[in-house]
Amino acid sequence: MQVILAKNCGFCRGVKYAVETALSVPAENTFVLGEIIHNPDVIRCISDRGIPTAEDVSEVPEGATLIIRSHGVGREVYATCERRGIRVIDCTCGFVRHTQKIVEEQSAAGKTVVIAGHSSHPEVVGLVGWAHGETLVVASEGEDFSALREKNVALVAQTTFSEERFSKIAENIKKECQKTVEIFRTICYTTIGRQKEARELAELCDAVVVIGGLNSSNTDKLCEIASAGGKFVYRLARADDFEYEKIKIFKRVGIITGASTPDWQAQEVLFKMEENNAEVQATTMQDVVEEMGKEERYKKGQLIKAKIVSATDEGIFVSASGKKEILLKKEEIDCEEYNKEAYAAKIGEEIEVMVVSLNPVELSEKKVRKMKEEEAVLAGIEAGEEFSVVCTGFNKGGLTAELGSYPVFVPAKEIRSGYVKELDKYVGKKLRLKLIEIRKERRKEIIASQRVILEAEKAAREAAKAEKEEAFFNAIGVGDVVEGKVERVTSFGAFVSVNGFDCLAHISDLSWTGVKAVTDVLEIGKRYEFKILKIDREAKKVSIGYKQLQPQPWDLAAEKYAVGDVVHGKVVRIVPFGAFVELEKGIDGLVHVSQISHEWLENPTSVLTIGQEIDAKILAFNPEERKINLSIKALEPKPETVEVKTEGDKPVRAKKASGRRDSKPSEEDEYREWNEGGLGGASIAEMLKLDENSDK
Repeated sequence: MQVILAKNCGFCRGVKYAVETALSVPAENTFVLGEIIHNPDVIRCISDRGIPTAEDVSEVPEGATLIIRSHGVGREVYATCERRGIRVIDCTCGFVRHTQKIVEEQSAAGKTVVIAGHSSHPEVVGLVGWAHGETLVVASEGEDFSALREKNVALVAQTTFSEERFSKIAENIKKECQKTVEIFRTICYTTIGRQKEARELAELCDAVVVIGGLNSSNTDKLCEIASAGGKFVYRLARADDFEYEKIKIFKRVGIITGASTPDWQAQEVLFKMEENNAEVQATTMQDVVEEMGKEERYKKGQLIKAKIVSATDEGIFVSASGKKEILLKKEEIDCEEYNKEAYAAKIGEEIEVMVVSLNPVELSEKKVRKMKEEEAVLAGIEAGEEFSVVCTGFNKGGLTAELGSYPVFVPAKEIRSGYVKELDKYVGKKLRLKLIEIRKERRKEIIASQRVILEAEKAAREAAKAEKEEAFFNAIGVGDVVEGKVERVTSFGAFVSVNGFDCLAHISDLSWTGVKAVTDVLEIGKRYEFKILKIDREAKKVSIGYKQLQPQPWDLAAEKYAVGDVVHGKVVRIVPFGAFVELEKGIDGLVHVSQISHEWLENPTSVLTIGQEIDAKILAFNPEERKINLSIKALEPKPETVEVKTEGDKPVRAKKASGRRDSKPSEEDEYREWNEGGLGGASIAEMLKLDENSDK
């Protein structure tokens, strides 16, 4: 029996940290919240140290120490611990914490957070506990997503969820939702790597042994993937459960473990398989060992020249030394479509292949081409070309990624300008990089910087902006008429883009009659003509006006009003000598106190009030001086009891029976001051004369 052990066996980094913490901290008055991992043997080891498991934080006494497992918890657990004086040792996995922050930020932005995972899984329970609003947990692409149709959605995944299933869920939500759907691929790279290996083992082997806790979500996914092709999958909770009889008929068996399974359990299963094979297949096992010894001359990644020996339906057999023929599978042959007959005609020809596996030796011609393509890319990078990678992880020093087969490292100080505190937020994000150096201690490692690109682009933008501003200020002058687009408005004015430069049109320069809101005159997104009023080149500020290109109300008054017209208006101001009446925005007329009523008035307020609407007759109109004299009494019949006498050249009303006194001279003086030069120096007597003739 040939046994192939997956590369990614044993604890993942997050689980390893949580377990090592629980096995090293002082045990006295210390508790673990929930099963630290889904592995009964590990839980027993921690329990034997005197650290019990609490199912709920309420079971932890005040002042105790609480270990939070790698699955994480909701926000309320931290708040409860703080209230009760419980010391927290937080072992939440970095990927889980990253997902928690996404849930918190996206729900705070008003989005419905959809979590791809199992609602009862502790990680998912913790993620829901970080949401501020609506959340939906889905485990399958076949679920009903119609409730999301009118909502803005943010989709995340349980870090151990199936990558394939997550992609299908994302596609179905995008089809259903009519608003925005933002997708965050939060499955950790360790999970993705194990799932990929499970798929590869299933293709390569006759049976796959999967070791992991029966309630482990990531182990469930490995079983699901391994059995997808109809292969036999043997699920073990622990090494003690292994029964050789169940797999003895298979010639090639793969072994893979969940993220919560320690290395020693996989090793124990291997020892048991060797024990059972010792008697029945001792010779075969010895041959395998001897053959492995012969193959030690090869190294993984080595390029070798091999001759084509024969062609079969599975691929071609090649020989590199003449002693052993090795199958080059058709999937690894560098051709568009494999044709057995075509390669049978090439027997004896030499090809270049790469050693991709040693036990047994496996070859690839495609990877040779890929490697050479990567070398060409690397040559461009060394020449200073920009390249892009997706961040797959981080450590204390910076970010990690892969460029083909080359590892990439971006030091924290080279991510961007300034200090970067939260490196985990870059996982899954695209990085744009330039080479700093290539380290060649063991394998080529690319050390790169994103900061140099961002700073160079910023400098280029600032230079272009400065050049554009210089050209703009050189091309304009006070008094110029320019066209601009209204970009945004504020309470004090509108910001208008003129040839890409923001200019301010103050609200006082929008209309001659004044406005309460900018949008009463201008509409966002529309283009208008403006006049340049002020240029401050040093402060890079330009003031523009809209009203300066519009006719003033008095400019059009001559077309609207004439002596003798009856007009309607509103009293806006009352003074001792009369009342000012607004005929329209920007145009006021004066009703002298003597023109309010046929009766003598001591004060206009005895008849008129601010805001009162009245009809009046135009007695005199001088648009150049912007003055209109109005009369209310001209529209009323003259009472018989009113007489007009003349003393010298001044009109004086006759005293009535009530014994009222004549108007004070100061009112006439104030009126004359307002009317001076406005109506050709018309006196009150002339105004009265105009009034007497108004009926004619």
